[in-house]
Amino acid sequence: MKLLIIKIETSHEVEDALNIFSNEVLHCLGTETRKRSDFEHAGWKSDSTMIKLDEINDLPEDLQFLAYFDSDQDKEKLIEEYKQKLSELKSYGLKIGKAEISTSYIKDEDWNTVWQKFYHPIDFSRHLAIVPEWEEYQPAFKDQRLIKLDPGLAFGTGSHETTQLALIGLEQTLIRPQKVCDVGTGSGILAIASSFLGASSVLATDISDEAITAARENISLNDLTNIKLKKTSLLDNVQGKYDIIVANILAEILLDLIPQLNNHLNEGGQVIFSGIDCSQAAKIKKALSENGFQVVLSMQSGRWIGLIIERKDN
Repeated sequence: MKLLIIKIETSHEVEDALNIFSNEVLHCLGTETRKRSDFEHAGWKSDSTMIKLDEINDLPEDLQFLAYFDSDQDKEKLIEEYKQKLSELKSYGLKIGKAEISTSYIKDEDWNTVWQKFYHPIDFSRHLAIVPEWEEYQPAFKDQRLIKLDPGLAFGTGSHETTQLALIGLEQTLIRPQKVCDVGTGSGILAIASSFLGASSVLATDISDEAITAARENISLNDLTNIKLKKTSLLDNVQGKYDIIVANILAEILLDLIPQLNNHLNEGGQVIFSGIDCSQAAKIKKALSENGFQVVLSMQSGRWIGLIIERKDN
C-alpha cells in the first residue's frame, strides 16, 4: 500500500491549526513536522551535539508540515483545501510563510512502528509523567502519576508547549476534589491529568469522532472511571456547572467559547486557556473582559500563552 504525502512549506505559527485541520477535518492518517528551530536548538545542548545546518537535507526555512493520506485520496482536492485553510489562517493575522504545497507518494511499511521511535516519555513535573503505552518508565517519585498514551490516535502527545501550559494551569488550580470540564479533549491527555490530580469527576468534549475514540482508548489505558465523554462543539448541549474549565484550542475557537463560560462555571470557579499565540493574546483578554472575566495568571512558553481566568467578581 502507498501513502500520499502533502508537504507544506509554511510558518510555525500555523502548526497547531494545520494539525487540527488535517486530523479532525481531512481525517489524515498522521502528521509530521520539521522545524528549523529544532535543528538550530540541538546545537545549543551541553551534550556535545554538533549540528551543521548546511549538511541537513531539505532544511525548512521555518516549518515543514507533512500530512499522510491513503493513496486513493483526491490529491488536487486536498491541495485546494489546504490552500483555502492557509488563506483563512492568514486572514486571522497569522504568518503562513512561503505556503508552498507539494505532493509525493511513499510505501506504507508500518506507519505506527516508524513514528513510535520519535515519541518518548516526558518527565513533565513532580506530579505527572507522560508515557507512550509501549515504553517502560520508572517514576521519578513514588507518587508521580503516569499518563499512558497511544498518541497515534489523535492530536495531543503532551510534548507541545500549549499542552504543557494547560497542564501547569491544572496543577496550579486543581488543589482539591473538583468537577472539571476539558473542552476539545483531543487525545484526552488533559482529562486524564485532571483525574490523576484529584478531580472528583471530569467531562471531556470534542466535536471529532476520531478524538472521542482516541480519548476513550487512552482513558481505558489508564483505568479511569470518573471521566465521561461527550461529542459536541465546545459547550453546546452540556448540562451543569464545573469548578474548572480547561481548553487547549486555537484562539479563534476560544473566542467562540468565551460567551459560553459563565453559564457553565460554578461560583468561584476558574478557567484555563491555552493554545493562544502571543499575537492574539490581547484579543482573547479583551473578549474575556467584555464577558465579565479577568486574567489572574498569564504563562508563556516560546510564543505560546496560557491563562488562568476568574470572574471579575470572584
